[in-house]
Amino acid sequence: MFGLNGGMFDSAASAPASLMQDPAFAAALRLCGQHPRHLPCGLMVLQRQFLGLQVAMLPRAEPPADLAAQLRAVGLHRAPLILSPPHPCPMPPALRLRKPQSIAILDLTPPKSERRAALHPKWRNQLRRAEEAGLRVTHAPLPPDPNHPLLLADAAQARRRRYATWPAALTAAFANTAPAQTRLFTAKRGRKPVAHMLFLRHGRGATYHIGHICTEGKTAHAHNLLLWQAANWLADQGHSHLDLGPLHPATPGLSRFKLRCGAKPQETGGSYLYWRPWA
Repeated sequence: MFGLNGGMFDSAASAPASLMQDPAFAAALRLCGQHPRHLPCGLMVLQRQFLGLQVAMLPRAEPPADLAAQLRAVGLHRAPLILSPPHPCPMPPALRLRKPQSIAILDLTPPKSERRAALHPKWRNQLRRAEEAGLRVTHAPLPPDPNHPLLLADAAQARRRRYATWPAALTAAFANTAPAQTRLFTAKRGRKPVAHMLFLRHGRGATYHIGHICTEGKTAHAHNLLLWQAANWLADQGHSHLDLGPLHPATPGLSRFKLRCGAKPQETGGSYLYWRPWA
């Protein structure tokens, strides 16, 4: 465990808050055989092949003011570059590919009593019923096993519902390179797991990564209980905010769950194509 003065914050106090700019993410990519690059300013750039063309990506980071010079320094000045800043910010001339979206951010800095009072009444009532349902909650770092039941269940759910998620191997690699930056919360009835929620820690932020719940867990509102206890634990470790992911119009029930727990919408910066092939 790491508290406010613990090792993780000693090394990450001035690091980018984004999960995809965290050193542990870069290490996990390398463990999976990928080769992320770093600009002189320290920001990580990913590279992919698309229709035979090498495309670079600067994920979840504000582009530096001297972007062209930084790209030239690492030999990427002529590669197409996808920019996806985490919030609206000054941008170089670029073609917008995707408009900004809203993500749900839960502020962890207020005292627990204030955060509980801020819960939507329906969410708070569901939490109370979960607390009275006889569930037992445990939490620990995620084992670095790509065949962990949660990772397999998430992959199957992603295929069934047709949404993008990290490959199980990448999540397992993250757990391998930075076990203390993972926290898996599990709700059990007796010995039977009925719900899981996995969180990844990065600097003073944390991100909800994946979860799974069975019918019995849904009936007991187990995810309310897991999210509440996880938020309290993360706050106790010194984290200031929890990223609960996008608010999608196509999944209004999930968006309500995120907002009713006290999270607020925050606009991202959108996605842009920056390309100077003759630079």
